[in-house]
Amino acid sequence: MTSIPLIDLADPRGSEAVAEAIGRTCEDTGFFLITGHGVDPAALERGWNAARAYFDRPLAEKMTAAMPYPGYPYGYSPVKGETLAASLGDARPADLKETFSFGPSAFRRLDHKPADDAEAFVFSANPWPLGGDDFRIAVMAYYAEMSALAGRLMRLFARALSLEETYFDRFIDREASALRLLNYPEVDTPPEPGQLRAGAHSDYGSLTILRQEDSPGGLEVLGLDGAWVKVPALPDSFVINIGDLMQRWTNDRWKSTLHRVAVPPPQPGRPTRRQSMAFFHQPNWDAAISCIPTCLSPGEAAKYPPVGSGEYLASKFRSTVAKG
Repeated sequence: MTSIPLIDLADPRGSEAVAEAIGRTCEDTGFFLITGHGVDPAALERGWNAARAYFDRPLAEKMTAAMPYPGYPYGYSPVKGETLAASLGDARPADLKETFSFGPSAFRRLDHKPADDAEAFVFSANPWPLGGDDFRIAVMAYYAEMSALAGRLMRLFARALSLEETYFDRFIDREASALRLLNYPEVDTPPEPGQLRAGAHSDYGSLTILRQEDSPGGLEVLGLDGAWVKVPALPDSFVINIGDLMQRWTNDRWKSTLHRVAVPPPQPGRPTRRQSMAFFHQPNWDAAISCIPTCLSPGEAAKYPPVGSGEYLASKFRSTVAKG
C-alpha cells in the first residue's frame, strides 16, 4: 500500500535531510505533505474564509466574474464547467465542482504586446466579482504566501537533484502561477457513471501546493500498486505534488502522478461539501523546459524535446473545457 509521507520543512536535522526526503518521495509518487512551512496563518485563514464566502454567494453574483468564454484560464467556472480527465484524452461526464481562478496579471501587467499566444494566454486579464475589494485582497495575499513557499520548495528541489540551490531561480523569477479556489457542493444524488468531483489527471506545471479540508470524497492518488490512496488532511499542513513540467525536467526521474477527487455517496445527516485551494506553480511563460543535466546518465538521451512553459500550460488547459 502506498503511503503519503509527511515532511517537516523545519526538520532540526537541516535542509539536506529535508531535500533528501523530498527527493525520495518525488521518485516514488511525487506526493507528500509538509509542515513547518512558515506561512502566515492569518493570511491563510483570510484567504480560506474569503473563498468560502464567495462560493456561498448566489450564482448570479458569482457569475459576475465568469470566464468570458470556454477555455479562458481565469475567473469563475460553475459546476460541471470542466472535465479534468479530458486533459489525458479520457471522455467522462463533467466534474462536480465549481472554481474561481486568477493568475499573474493580478500582480503585474505586460508593458508590451504579447510575444505569442502562450504569453497572451498566461497574462490574460482576471475577472473579479462585483461587491467590493475584500475578496480580491484576501486571495491575492494568499497567492503571495504560496508563491514564496513555492520558491523555497524549488530550492529544496534543486538540492535534491544535486544542483546549485539557486538553479531554478532564473526559471521562476517571472512565474506564471495561478491560484484556484475549489468548491465541491453537497452530494444530494448519485453521480452519473464515471463522474467524479475532479477527474483523474496530472498537474501541468512545476509543483502544486494544496490546502484541503477533511471531508468525505477527498483527494486520492494513484499508488504504485495501482490502487487509489486517500491523501489525509492534517492540521497546518499542505499537500505538495509534482507537475508534468518537473517530470519532464527530471527525465521521468520524478513522477507527476495521477490524482482525482472522488464523489462520496449521499450521506443523510452528514455534510459532504468540500473546499480546497490549489496554487499551481508555473515557470516563467517563456521558460524552455529541457532535461536537467544531473538527470541524464552517461549515454542516456532526453526522453522529451524542450517545451515552452506557457505553450504547454495553454494546450493542457484548453483541453479540459467541458463539452455540452
